[in-house]
Order: sequence, then structure tokens, then C-alpha cells
Amino acid sequence: MSVSRKRKKELRKLQTQANKVWESQQVLVGQAGDIAREAGRQLGHYNREQVVPAVQHSYEKYAAPYVNQSVETGRKIYNRNLVPAAGAVVGSALSVWDAANDTRARLAAGRGFGGFDVADLQKKADKYGAKAAKRLAIAEPKKSGISAGGVIAILFGLAAAAGVLYAAWQTLRADDELWVADDPLRAPDA
Repeated sequence: MSVSRKRKKELRKLQTQANKVWESQQVLVGQAGDIAREAGRQLGHYNREQVVPAVQHSYEKYAAPYVNQSVETGRKIYNRNLVPAAGAVVGSALSVWDAANDTRARLAAGRGFGGFDVADLQKKADKYGAKAAKRLAIAEPKKSGISAGGVIAILFGLAAAAGVLYAAWQTLRADDELWVADDPLRAPDA
């Protein structure tokens, strides 16, 4: 099927106009990329200047006291309960070792068991065992409210949820004006 000269001329003119529009779109897309890069850079500045100090201030105001309190509580439990209990256990073990060495030395010397009273030893063992058990018993602190770890976990969860919602909103919104071609170097055929 042949096309008249007039139609060919109109098609060439249309092709020229399409190429001009295509080039202007490429320039526009390049400018949009520049704007997006600059917006990212400005967002980085805003993050460093506004968001990070606000987060640090909020941490120092709300979370830091709980973290410091938990560190202090751990230190108190360690110093008041664990160290004395460990000392009592080690001391008791060394006492038993010394008594065993003394008994072995008496047996080796031929003195026998000597004044060995089983009932008296039983009473002393019960007494020392009760003391050691008391020192090992650690009182459970009463829990009131949510802990610092819980608060931090909730904050991270809320931040992650907000990020996911924002990404979903950006993905699903309709931006028909922001169409970008797959092949930016080739003009569309007329």
C-alpha cells in the first residue's frame, strides 16, 4: 500500500515532533534525577541536623535512666549477693579440704580419728549449709511496668512499621506523570 507524498511529509513532521518531545522528556528525566539526588542530600543533612539530635535527646531523657538503673541494679546484685555467696561456697570448700587434710595427717601419724563426734559434725554441717543456702538465695525484684528493653523494642517496632507503611504508600500511589521509558536512547517509532 503506497502513501501519498502529502501523508509522507505529515508523517515525517510527526516523527520530528515526536523526537523533539522524546528529547525534552529525556532532559526532564535528567533534571528530575538531579532534583532527586539533591533531595537525598538535603534529607541526609536534615537527618544529621534534626533527627539524630532529637533521637539522642529522647534516648537520654527516656531510655538512659532505665539503662543506668538496670546497670546499677546488676552491679548491686553482683556485689551484694553473688560475690559473698561465691566467697561462702569457696570458703566452705576450703574448710572441708583443710579438715580432710588434717584427718589424713592424723591417720598417717597413727593417732586415728581421735575425738571424732559424728553428731557434732552433723550439727555443724547443717548450720554451715543453712548459712550458705541463705547467701545463695537471691530475692527477686518486684517488676513494675515495662522495662527499658521493652520500651526500646516498641520504639524500634514503631519505626520499622512506619518505614514499611511509607514504602508501601510510595509504591502504590498513582503517578502517571512520572512515566519513564525503558529505553531512553531510542525514540518511539511513528
